[in-house]
Amino acid sequence: MTENAMESTTPAGGFADLGLRPELLSALTAVGYEEPTPIQSAAIPPLLEGHDLVGQAATGTGKTAAFALPILERLAAHERTGSGPRAMVLVPTRELAVQVSEAIYRYGNDLGIRSLAVYGGQPIGRQLRALERGVDVIIATPGRALDHIARGTLALSGLRMVVLDEADEMLDMGFAEDIEAILQHTPDDRQTMLFSATMPPRISGMVKRYLTDPVRIELARELPAEGETALVRQALYVVPRGYKPAALVRVLDVEVPTAAIVFCRTREEVDQLTATLNGRGYRAEALHGGMDQQQRDRVVGRLRNAAADLVVATDVAARGLDIEQLTHVVNYDVPSSPDSYVHRIGRVGRAGREGTAITLAEPREHRLVKTIERVTKHKLDPRQLPSVEDLRSRRSELMLAALRERLLEGDLDRFRAVVEPLTEEFDTVDIALAAVALAQQANGATAEEEIPEAPLPGSGPAGRGGRDLSMPGRDRRKSRPGTRGMTRLFVGTGRTAGVRPQDLVGAIAGESSLKGRDIGNIEIADRFSLVEVPDAAADHVIAALQGSRIKGRKATVRRERSQAR
Repeated sequence: MTENAMESTTPAGGFADLGLRPELLSALTAVGYEEPTPIQSAAIPPLLEGHDLVGQAATGTGKTAAFALPILERLAAHERTGSGPRAMVLVPTRELAVQVSEAIYRYGNDLGIRSLAVYGGQPIGRQLRALERGVDVIIATPGRALDHIARGTLALSGLRMVVLDEADEMLDMGFAEDIEAILQHTPDDRQTMLFSATMPPRISGMVKRYLTDPVRIELARELPAEGETALVRQALYVVPRGYKPAALVRVLDVEVPTAAIVFCRTREEVDQLTATLNGRGYRAEALHGGMDQQQRDRVVGRLRNAAADLVVATDVAARGLDIEQLTHVVNYDVPSSPDSYVHRIGRVGRAGREGTAITLAEPREHRLVKTIERVTKHKLDPRQLPSVEDLRSRRSELMLAALRERLLEGDLDRFRAVVEPLTEEFDTVDIALAAVALAQQANGATAEEEIPEAPLPGSGPAGRGGRDLSMPGRDRRKSRPGTRGMTRLFVGTGRTAGVRPQDLVGAIAGESSLKGRDIGNIEIADRFSLVEVPDAAADHVIAALQGSRIKGRKATVRRERSQAR
């Protein structure tokens, strides 16, 4: 079969320029999509014209909408005849079947398009009743599709469109014969779309056999610009289900994100977890499909303006969010598909920003974790949950930094009327200690219990020998502030001057003999920063930075007072 030489150019505007009907545009707006991704811009026009198509795109590039939207557009343009499906999407896993089904439902709800996901492990009676009532789009794993064909409950004679999604994955899982058997029951004049992350020879053979004159689209994985690195730590904590809320709070207390999104599966879980976090002193906002656009905009605005610390969200509600201040993404539940995982963590680490992706997994979710690691070709870093002692130590560090910052700001005379009468009765240090205790109580510091370890099946205790409790910095470092062999330097400029960890690393590496990997943890406050360097290099770094500029400003550099010789 010959291949169409049609060019897949990107339309100048947004979704409205792709030829989609108003109902679909409204649905896209409702789920937060603003501009089509490259695969959507390239694939939707030729698919609307009825061409077969081969799309090669990495996981997490928006390919589900790239085929779902043209399917819905074409189905809505033609009257329904019979009760059999008019479109079918074959997928390798039940998780992906659910994800695609949910997407088609969201996009096509206003069009009255009926969709159904069928896969193993689900009660077949429910599927039989839905098929009897009639569906327009069926999303199926190959094995369950063949099962229904054999039962006579799935007729494909009226099929107009077929999608082979994650084709390379289906072949790797041994579905080649099943796919061939299924396609033999479909009309020869169907429109066929094949999407795959890779194009091994077996895929090329499938394209020649099942597609007619296809348009080819190949999108390479987007790489950071020269000189930029996507610095995303991907951490994994294994937690018994009953301890997950406590574990999340423990991790957040230690990580201290500037802004974070915590992902949950359901809106009920979003509401419950938001209440829990607010009860622990976090400024958390809920974001889910039960909210109108005005409410969602208000929540996102609060996070962008630092009026909120955390947004607890479902995947649907968080679509299209790009918040520059975002430092952390937390998977409160393991995503049901690698696509969802990549979409979530892709919100940090963009354009060279640092970021941390944290996943809280229950022991029973080990297969989902392994699937994510296999598809993304990245192993999540197993960590041990911070202990009660770790948490206390972290709170003390943060309190010390906050006090130092407040002392540098000055304007404290108005509080003398409170403190001076007490000095006649109590020691000054004791007064300060009492003030710190009250401040910690006001910030929600409460008694903590240890959380039991729960390793994934087949592994040792999570994170043993690999604990990292550092502040968000340039990347995961081997030590914490004050660790033996490292000296903390005080740098007299901070967040209000726009200083980022990479600015400090760049200044030190550029002016001294240290390399970036030699630099330890970095903590940035509003008016100053603390940077770890090896003990032996501390004086050298201080001398090298004298007179230099960081973000265009001269800054005082010295040993931190508590470590000054």
